[in-house]
Order: sequence, then structure tokens, then C-alpha cells
Amino acid sequence: MSELSYLEKLLDGAEVEWVALNKLATFLKGKSLPKEKITPDGNRYCIHYGELFTHYGPIIDKVCSKTNQAINESILSEKNDVLMPTSDVTPRGLATASCIQESGVILGGDILIIRCSGVDGRYLSNFIINNKKKILQMVKGSTVYHLYAKDIGKLLIPIPCPNNPEKSLAIQSEIVRILDKFTALTAELTAELSMRKKQYNYYRDQLLSFKEGEVEWKALGEIGEVRMCKRILKSQTSSEGEIPFYKIGTFGKEPDSYISRKLFNEFKEKYSYPKVGEVLISASGTIGRTVIFDGRESYFQDSNIVWIENNEKIVLNKYLFYFYKIAKWGISEGGTIKRLYNDNLRKLMIPVPFPDSPERSLVEQQKIVKLLDKFDALTNSITEGLPREIELRQKQYEYYRDLLFSFPKPETISN
Repeated sequence: MSELSYLEKLLDGAEVEWVALNKLATFLKGKSLPKEKITPDGNRYCIHYGELFTHYGPIIDKVCSKTNQAINESILSEKNDVLMPTSDVTPRGLATASCIQESGVILGGDILIIRCSGVDGRYLSNFIINNKKKILQMVKGSTVYHLYAKDIGKLLIPIPCPNNPEKSLAIQSEIVRILDKFTALTAELTAELSMRKKQYNYYRDQLLSFKEGEVEWKALGEIGEVRMCKRILKSQTSSEGEIPFYKIGTFGKEPDSYISRKLFNEFKEKYSYPKVGEVLISASGTIGRTVIFDGRESYFQDSNIVWIENNEKIVLNKYLFYFYKIAKWGISEGGTIKRLYNDNLRKLMIPVPFPDSPERSLVEQQKIVKLLDKFDALTNSITEGLPREIELRQKQYEYYRDLLFSFPKPETISN
């Protein structure tokens, strides 16, 4: 079924009027709700503005947090309110909206409350999300970004059958119903992925836990040397170039700096450089993040990104990779460190199964790796497994959302 023709059938030739949001709703602000006041023992449900980025989608039908904050110190939701975050350190987080299906929920500071009249809030939240680019143009600020009611109020909203409120709401509700099918499926898949990840972590921990006598614990320093790339000066980098240069902030992500091929070839020849399959480790920031080096030409920030030059006749690189995920890195329970020094790395103890039989040891390591690879593909791979399925469903939702909001526009409207 063509959803575009379905929209035309739904409208049945009815008029569509584009109305400024400030003509359809009133705007309120949430009140301060410090994180320390959020508690599982609270007597009333609440929403902190940060949860609008991290937890909620277009429709909020179940609130996850509670507080004991007094009602007279708070702003309470009404069913059908649309909530938007109004400040963030990145602008992209502000172009989102959620329609709450429950009254009496305490709404925290930095939440814009759009109280609708004659508009289905679920329809409005989906429409706002579909107009992300338009919303981003309204964001102001440089260090902290803000979205203001006076600006969002100018957003034009398509209202089908404006002269027949009952039919208008029925059309809006039907559009929401179609889109809700996609979001519900994505939510189911996401919940299943969360369960699979817990299952994966459990089996990983079990597979890498050994009884006394089954293994010999070896220090990483016995297995190989700690290596790092040669220091790259800021003056030697550029925002464009041939060879990606990964700093600690872009490690495992997209690069934002590059070095010349000439410098790369020189340093690769003269100094330490990882071999394909060796495991790169973050030594600052989030300690112990790992990336398996795939051999693609790239360079890595010295001291912040290191690796063990490993002899795979004793320990497989992929076995190390999985063990790093549960390694303590010399951190006490509940403690943190700002940097992983080479000495910390050398002292990390690794369980080597069947140490008196290298061949049998490698077979056992490979067996463990193979099992964990299967779980990893199911829970983390973007080309297969649940993450891939979730990505496809999200794209499908966005495609149909775009079609279902493709209302005819007068030539004077640029929304």
C-alpha cells in the first residue's frame, strides 16, 4: 500500500491549513528538578529534561523516574502536553519532542511544555521530530545551546480539515497509529537487544572465569611490549588530508584530523606501528576502550592510545580483546583513574588456559573467541543481528513519517 495515496484517501479532498504553533498552543516552562531529588522511593513520577534526549521517544506512555519534590514547587503535566528540551551542550539534542500521556507528572527545568488545543500532541511531537532541520535553525548559543518558545511558536503546523475538529483529530490519530506501529516494533527490538547484551555479558564473564589450576595468570608485560605511535604535533595536522589521525576524543569514531602521507610513511617506517589484529587501548578519557586495528592506513595519538605488541603463539589478540572488556586496569571497586600508565598495563594479569600445552591453549582460546564473536555479532554488529534490524526499522519509520507529513503546501509556505 502506498502511504502517500493513503494520506490522500485519508484527506479525501479536505482542506489543509498551515497554522503557527503559537496559535494552537500555550507555552509553559518546567521548574528546577535537581538530579539528587530523583529517587526510586519517590511518591510522584517526574521527568528530568536530560531524559528527553536519552530515554523517551515521540510518545511517553510510561514515566521511569520518581521524586519527593513538593507539588507546590513544581509544574505538573497534563495529558497531551508536548515536551521539548530547551538547553544542551550540542544543538542536535534540542530537535526532539515527546507527547506525555499522563497528567500530574512533575516536569523539571529546561523543559518547554507545549499545551495543545485542538491538536493531538502525539501528532505534533512526530511532526516536530520530522522537522529537525527547521528546529535546528532556531537554536541559539555557542557553548550552551538554547531553544526558545518565541521561536518554536513560529513553526507552521499542517491541520487537516480545520473546519471539522472531530474529523481533523481522527486524521491526526490515524497518522499517529501508523507511525506508532514502527516505533513499537523498534522499542521491542531495542528491549530484546538490551536483554541479549546482558546475556552476552554474563556468558562472556563465565567464559573468561577459570577455576584455580585450569590456567596460569600471566602479566601482560610477559606477553608483549607496550607500544605507541610517535608524537604528532598539532602543527603537523590539518582538518583534511589523506591519513586519518585519531586522538583520544575520536578514537573508535570518525576522525577530525589528518596528517600527510609523507609524514605517515616516515613515522611508520621509523617508529612503532600496530600490526593488523593488534588491540588498541585508550589510556585516558574512558579508560580501556578497545579497537582491533584493521590495517587501514591511519595514525594514533601517542600515550593516549597504546597497544601490546603481542606474540600470538601464547595469547590470541582476539582473546585479549575480550578479556580487556572485563579487565579492572588496577582500579579499586568504585574507584576511577585519569590515565592508564604503561606500568598499569604491564601488570594486568591475563588467564592463559593450559599453559603447559601452547597448542591446546590456543585451541581453547579460539573456542572462547568463536562463542563470544557470535554473541558480539548479535548485540553489536551494525551489518547483522539486532542492531542492523533496529537501524532498518528506524529508517522505515522515518521514511513513512516523511510521507505521512507530506501535506500540500501553499506556495507562500516554506516550512
